[in-house]
Amino acid sequence: MKKILAGACAILAAGAVFTGCKKDGKEGSAGAAEATKSMVLRYAENQSQDYPTTKAAYDFAKIVEEKTGGRIKIEVYYGGQLGDEKSVFEQMQFGAIDFTRGSLAPLSEFSKSLNVLQLPYLYKDADQMWKVLDGEIGAQFLDSMKEANLIGLSWFDSGARNFYTSKKQVSTMADLKDMKIRVQESQQMMDMIQALGANPTPMAYGEVYSALQTGVIDGAENNWPSYESTSHYEVAKYYLIDEHNRVPEMQIASASTWAKLSDADKEIIKEAARVSAKNERQYWAEREKASEAKVTAGGTVVTRLSPEEKQKFQDAMAPLYKKYGAGYEDIIARIQATK
Repeated sequence: MKKILAGACAILAAGAVFTGCKKDGKEGSAGAAEATKSMVLRYAENQSQDYPTTKAAYDFAKIVEEKTGGRIKIEVYYGGQLGDEKSVFEQMQFGAIDFTRGSLAPLSEFSKSLNVLQLPYLYKDADQMWKVLDGEIGAQFLDSMKEANLIGLSWFDSGARNFYTSKKQVSTMADLKDMKIRVQESQQMMDMIQALGANPTPMAYGEVYSALQTGVIDGAENNWPSYESTSHYEVAKYYLIDEHNRVPEMQIASASTWAKLSDADKEIIKEAARVSAKNERQYWAEREKASEAKVTAGGTVVTRLSPEEKQKFQDAMAPLYKKYGAGYEDIIARIQATK
């Protein structure tokens, strides 16, 4: 009952932001065209105001406002003001929120095919990933969101996830054996840690610092900005660059909102999504460099896997590809063959 009420409220909220949706009591294509005259739309972002994805959201909003002469305004709500990612996606299905940037883990609940893009060691490097995502394969995954009443617009960078440990430096798979590694509450992530011979420890993100400090866990994994911004480098100074996950994020629109836009405005939105995505990648690269420099100055010891050792890590993922890649063997092969 609560979900039904929430959905009804969401629909009402969505309708409130549009002006001129009817003309002479008639709706349809004329109504859609009329709706484009003036509107205020909402963009949900769960990161801080200075985070790369949030900065790109502001770019997106600015481009749309400029291209429409101020007719379409997009208000950016950062820091999770409109709810966590999953609740935002659900509200978008009813049109209560118009745009957001989403992580693939929660988005995969709405489109199962996205699990493929979360497989460990899927790409050789960042260049290969962007060739995949900016091409036909990436377009197919964006298009898959329609089944969830969402519109995939563009891809954002979220870097590569690496391991960091508190007690010793890790440079081989054997070094990870029996170590307690914090992971997200994801079965796929737990399976990955087990395949590497370590013990997965699901834990809330906010508990990781104290768990590392007290020895409840021996390590965790994340990208450079997260490792730095959470100050985890203070209690886990060994950072292993293995790039086990290079998972992008998706900029999306509500299909309900999309249906109210004219074709011309849809093209403006698409262009804004492309430009803001390009900007976000630059913001991300700058943030990564700054974070790496800060933690290195703070005493972090950085190790990079040798090609031979990285191959061992990749070979250990065979059971995960069999389990989570079942039915998607063709798309996985196409991704890995991209040069």
